[in-house]
Amino acid sequence: MNVVILAGGLGSRLAEETDLKPKPMVEIGGRPIVWHIAKTYAHYGFNEIFIALGYKGEAIKRFFLDYQSLGGNMTIDLLKGCVERHDPQGEGWKVHLMDTGIETNTGGRIKRLEPWLKDATFMLTYGDGLCDIDLRDLLEFHRSHGRIATVTAVRPPARFGGLIFDGDLVAEFTEKPQIGEGWINGGFMVFEPGLFDYIKGDNDSLELDALEQLAMDRQLAAYRHDRFWQCLDTLRDKRLLENLWQEKRAPWKVWE
Repeated sequence: MNVVILAGGLGSRLAEETDLKPKPMVEIGGRPIVWHIAKTYAHYGFNEIFIALGYKGEAIKRFFLDYQSLGGNMTIDLLKGCVERHDPQGEGWKVHLMDTGIETNTGGRIKRLEPWLKDATFMLTYGDGLCDIDLRDLLEFHRSHGRIATVTAVRPPARFGGLIFDGDLVAEFTEKPQIGEGWINGGFMVFEPGLFDYIKGDNDSLELDALEQLAMDRQLAAYRHDRFWQCLDTLRDKRLLENLWQEKRAPWKVWE
Protein backbone atom coordinates (compact mmCIF):
# COMPACT_ATOMS: atom_id res chain seq x y z
CA MET A 1 0.00 0.00 0.00
CA ASN A 2 1.63 3.22 -1.18
CA VAL A 3 1.08 6.50 0.67
CA VAL A 4 1.37 9.92 -0.97
CA ILE A 5 2.00 13.11 1.00
CA LEU A 6 1.47 16.35 -0.90
CA ALA A 7 4.30 18.63 0.24
CA GLY A 8 4.80 21.18 -2.51
CA GLY A 9 2.68 24.21 -1.55
CA LEU A 10 3.93 27.64 -0.54
CA GLY A 11 2.29 27.87 2.90
CA SER A 12 1.88 31.62 2.51
CA ARG A 13 -0.24 32.05 5.65
CA LEU A 14 2.68 30.76 7.72
CA ALA A 15 5.15 33.16 6.13
CA GLU A 16 7.08 33.65 9.36
CA GLU A 17 7.97 29.95 9.21
CA THR A 18 7.81 29.13 5.50
CA ASP A 19 10.06 31.90 4.14
CA LEU A 20 12.97 29.59 4.92
CA LYS A 21 11.41 26.12 4.67
CA PRO A 22 8.34 24.37 3.23
CA LYS A 23 5.29 24.01 5.45
CA PRO A 24 5.73 20.22 5.96
CA MET A 25 9.06 21.04 7.62
CA VAL A 26 7.50 23.29 10.28
CA GLU A 27 8.30 21.60 13.56
CA ILE A 28 6.03 20.30 16.30
CA GLY A 29 7.92 18.98 19.29
CA GLY A 30 11.24 19.30 17.47
CA ARG A 31 10.13 17.16 14.51
CA PRO A 32 8.70 18.39 11.20
CA ILE A 33 4.99 17.80 10.71
CA VAL A 34 5.74 15.50 7.74
CA TRP A 35 7.51 13.19 10.25
CA HIS A 36 4.40 13.12 12.46
CA ILE A 37 2.25 12.23 9.43
CA ALA A 38 4.63 9.47 8.33
CA LYS A 39 4.71 8.07 11.88
CA THR A 40 0.91 7.88 11.86
CA TYR A 41 0.83 5.90 8.62
CA ALA A 42 3.68 3.64 9.72
CA HIS A 43 1.87 2.82 12.96
CA TYR A 44 -0.83 1.15 10.85
CA GLY A 45 1.70 -0.68 8.69
CA PHE A 46 1.87 1.71 5.73
CA ASN A 47 5.60 2.23 5.32
CA GLU A 48 6.13 3.06 1.63
CA ILE A 49 5.74 6.79 1.23
CA PHE A 50 5.89 9.07 -1.81
CA ILE A 51 6.43 12.72 -0.93
CA ALA A 52 5.43 15.08 -3.76
CA LEU A 53 7.91 17.94 -3.52
CA GLY A 54 7.73 21.49 -4.81
CA TYR A 55 8.55 24.68 -2.93
CA LYS A 56 11.90 24.28 -1.13
CA GLY A 57 11.73 20.53 -1.60
CA GLU A 58 15.48 20.27 -0.98
CA ALA A 59 14.82 20.90 2.72
CA ILE A 60 12.67 17.77 2.90
CA LYS A 61 15.28 15.76 0.98
CA ARG A 62 17.97 16.96 3.37
CA PHE A 63 15.91 15.97 6.41
CA PHE A 64 15.43 12.39 5.26
CA LEU A 65 19.04 12.07 4.04
CA ASP A 66 20.30 13.20 7.45
CA TYR A 67 17.69 11.34 9.50
CA GLN A 68 19.47 8.01 9.35
CA SER A 69 23.05 9.24 9.18
CA LEU A 70 22.87 11.70 12.10
CA GLY A 71 20.66 9.77 14.53
CA GLY A 72 22.07 7.87 17.49
CA ASN A 73 25.54 7.75 18.97
CA MET A 74 28.71 7.59 16.89
CA THR A 75 32.49 7.69 17.12
CA ILE A 76 34.46 9.58 14.48
CA ASP A 77 38.15 8.84 13.94
CA LEU A 78 39.31 12.13 12.46
CA LEU A 79 42.73 10.73 11.53
CA LYS A 80 41.40 7.73 9.62
CA GLY A 81 38.19 9.37 8.48
CA CYS A 82 36.13 6.48 9.86
CA VAL A 83 32.69 6.66 11.48
CA GLU A 84 31.54 3.96 13.87
CA ARG A 85 27.82 3.97 14.61
CA HIS A 86 26.89 2.50 17.99
CA ASP A 87 23.10 2.50 17.96
CA PRO A 88 21.85 3.68 14.58
CA GLN A 89 18.36 5.10 14.70
CA GLY A 90 15.84 5.07 11.93
CA GLU A 91 12.38 4.03 10.82
CA GLY A 92 11.17 1.10 8.78
CA TRP A 93 10.11 3.44 6.00
CA LYS A 94 10.87 3.52 2.30
CA VAL A 95 10.59 7.17 1.30
CA HIS A 96 10.40 8.29 -2.33
CA LEU A 97 11.22 12.00 -2.62
CA MET A 98 9.68 13.08 -5.92
CA ASP A 99 10.15 16.51 -7.51
CA THR A 100 6.75 17.48 -8.92
CA GLY A 101 7.42 21.12 -9.90
CA ILE A 102 7.25 24.45 -8.13
CA GLU A 103 4.03 25.73 -9.73
CA THR A 104 2.24 22.40 -10.19
CA ASN A 105 -1.29 22.19 -8.78
CA THR A 106 -2.39 19.45 -6.37
CA GLY A 107 -3.90 17.25 -9.06
CA GLY A 108 -0.88 17.70 -11.29
CA ARG A 109 1.45 16.55 -8.54
CA ILE A 110 -0.52 13.31 -8.24
CA LYS A 111 -0.62 12.89 -12.02
CA ARG A 112 3.17 13.08 -12.15
CA LEU A 113 3.29 10.05 -9.81
CA GLU A 114 1.01 7.95 -12.02
CA PRO A 115 3.82 5.63 -13.27
CA TRP A 116 4.40 4.50 -9.67
CA LEU A 117 0.77 4.42 -8.51
CA LYS A 118 -1.24 3.25 -11.51
CA ASP A 119 -1.48 -0.43 -10.58
CA ALA A 120 -3.03 -0.47 -7.11
CA THR A 121 -5.04 1.32 -4.43
CA PHE A 122 -3.08 4.11 -2.73
CA MET A 123 -3.55 6.49 0.18
CA LEU A 124 -2.96 10.23 0.10
CA THR A 125 -2.96 13.20 2.42
CA TYR A 126 -1.72 16.77 2.71
CA GLY A 127 1.56 17.64 4.40
CA ASP A 128 -0.03 19.92 6.97
CA GLY A 129 -2.77 18.02 8.81
CA LEU A 130 -2.78 15.79 11.90
CA CYS A 131 -5.53 13.42 12.95
CA ASP A 132 -6.20 10.50 15.30
CA ILE A 133 -7.83 8.51 12.51
CA ASP A 134 -7.71 4.71 12.37
CA LEU A 135 -6.18 4.32 8.91
CA ARG A 136 -6.91 0.61 8.64
CA ASP A 137 -10.58 1.28 9.33
CA LEU A 138 -10.49 4.00 6.66
CA LEU A 139 -9.04 1.54 4.14
CA GLU A 140 -11.62 -1.10 5.03
CA PHE A 141 -14.40 1.45 4.57
CA HIS A 142 -13.00 2.42 1.17
CA ARG A 143 -12.88 -1.15 -0.02
CA SER A 144 -16.40 -1.83 1.22
CA HIS A 145 -18.15 0.68 -1.06
CA GLY A 146 -16.32 -0.05 -4.33
CA ARG A 147 -15.93 3.55 -5.49
CA ILE A 148 -12.85 5.23 -6.95
CA ALA A 149 -12.24 7.62 -4.05
CA THR A 150 -12.79 8.13 -0.35
CA VAL A 151 -12.14 11.34 1.57
CA THR A 152 -12.08 11.71 5.33
CA ALA A 153 -14.80 14.14 6.38
CA VAL A 154 -13.98 16.09 9.55
CA ARG A 155 -15.58 18.80 11.63
CA PRO A 156 -13.45 21.95 11.35
CA PRO A 157 -12.46 23.63 14.60
CA ALA A 158 -14.73 26.56 15.43
CA ARG A 159 -13.22 29.98 14.74
CA PHE A 160 -13.93 31.23 18.25
CA GLY A 161 -13.95 29.86 21.78
CA GLY A 162 -17.17 28.42 23.14
CA LEU A 163 -19.07 29.25 26.32
CA ILE A 164 -21.23 26.82 28.30
CA PHE A 165 -23.55 28.56 30.76
CA ASP A 166 -24.81 27.78 34.22
CA GLY A 167 -27.44 30.49 34.65
CA ASP A 168 -25.55 33.77 34.34
CA LEU A 169 -22.21 32.14 35.10
CA VAL A 170 -19.84 30.52 32.64
CA ALA A 171 -19.61 26.87 33.63
CA GLU A 172 -17.04 25.99 30.99
CA PHE A 173 -14.88 27.87 28.53
CA THR A 174 -13.55 25.96 25.53
CA GLU A 175 -10.88 27.44 23.30
CA LYS A 176 -11.47 26.75 19.60
CA PRO A 177 -13.54 23.58 20.14
CA GLN A 178 -14.00 20.94 17.45
CA ILE A 179 -17.63 21.87 16.84
CA GLY A 180 -17.42 23.72 13.56
CA GLU A 181 -20.49 23.69 11.35
CA GLY A 182 -20.69 21.17 8.54
CA TRP A 183 -18.06 18.76 7.26
CA ILE A 184 -14.88 19.43 5.27
CA ASN A 185 -12.28 17.33 3.50
CA GLY A 186 -9.63 16.67 6.14
CA GLY A 187 -7.24 14.82 3.83
CA PHE A 188 -6.41 11.17 4.61
CA MET A 189 -7.88 9.94 1.34
CA VAL A 190 -7.86 6.59 -0.47
CA PHE A 191 -7.90 6.25 -4.25
CA GLU A 192 -8.11 3.65 -6.95
CA PRO A 193 -5.98 4.16 -10.09
CA GLY A 194 -9.16 5.34 -11.84
CA LEU A 195 -8.41 8.73 -10.25
CA PHE A 196 -5.86 9.41 -12.98
CA ASP A 197 -8.64 9.52 -15.58
CA TYR A 198 -9.93 12.64 -13.81
CA ILE A 199 -6.62 14.55 -13.92
CA LYS A 200 -5.30 15.97 -17.19
CA GLY A 201 -2.05 17.69 -16.24
CA ASP A 202 -0.06 20.06 -14.08
CA ASN A 203 -2.72 22.77 -13.85
CA ASP A 204 -5.49 20.52 -12.55
CA SER A 205 -6.62 20.76 -8.94
CA LEU A 206 -7.32 17.58 -7.01
CA GLU A 207 -10.15 19.33 -5.23
CA LEU A 208 -11.79 21.51 -7.90
CA ASP A 209 -11.29 19.24 -10.87
CA ALA A 210 -10.97 15.61 -9.76
CA LEU A 211 -12.98 15.42 -6.53
CA GLU A 212 -15.85 17.56 -7.80
CA GLN A 213 -16.21 15.42 -10.91
CA LEU A 214 -15.91 12.21 -8.91
CA ALA A 215 -18.75 13.43 -6.70
CA MET A 216 -20.89 14.19 -9.76
CA ASP A 217 -20.19 10.68 -11.05
CA ARG A 218 -21.10 9.18 -7.65
CA GLN A 219 -17.59 7.82 -7.29
CA LEU A 220 -16.66 9.71 -4.11
CA ALA A 221 -17.43 8.38 -0.63
CA ALA A 222 -16.86 10.08 2.73
CA TYR A 223 -15.49 8.45 5.84
CA ARG A 224 -16.80 10.51 8.75
CA HIS A 225 -14.28 11.19 11.50
CA ASP A 226 -15.63 13.18 14.45
CA ARG A 227 -12.62 13.04 16.76
CA PHE A 228 -9.40 15.07 16.61
CA TRP A 229 -8.29 16.78 13.41
CA GLN A 230 -6.18 19.90 13.07
CA CYS A 231 -4.44 21.54 10.14
CA LEU A 232 -1.28 23.61 10.43
CA ASP A 233 -2.34 26.76 8.65
CA THR A 234 -1.39 29.66 10.95
CA LEU A 235 0.97 30.41 13.82
CA ARG A 236 -1.97 29.96 16.17
CA ASP A 237 -2.41 26.42 14.84
CA LYS A 238 1.29 25.76 15.39
CA ARG A 239 1.09 26.97 19.00
CA LEU A 240 -1.96 24.77 19.63
CA LEU A 241 -0.24 21.65 18.25
CA GLU A 242 3.00 22.43 20.07
CA ASN A 243 1.18 22.85 23.38
CA LEU A 244 -0.64 19.55 22.94
CA TRP A 245 2.65 17.82 22.22
CA GLN A 246 4.55 19.38 25.13
CA GLU A 247 1.71 18.58 27.53
CA LYS A 248 1.71 14.95 26.29
CA ARG A 249 -1.89 15.32 25.15
CA ALA A 250 -1.30 14.96 21.41
CA PRO A 251 -4.25 12.86 20.13
CA TRP A 252 -2.50 12.08 16.84
CA LYS A 253 0.41 10.35 18.62
CA VAL A 254 -0.89 6.81 18.20
CA TRP A 255 2.61 5.27 18.12
CA GLU A 256 4.73 4.34 21.14
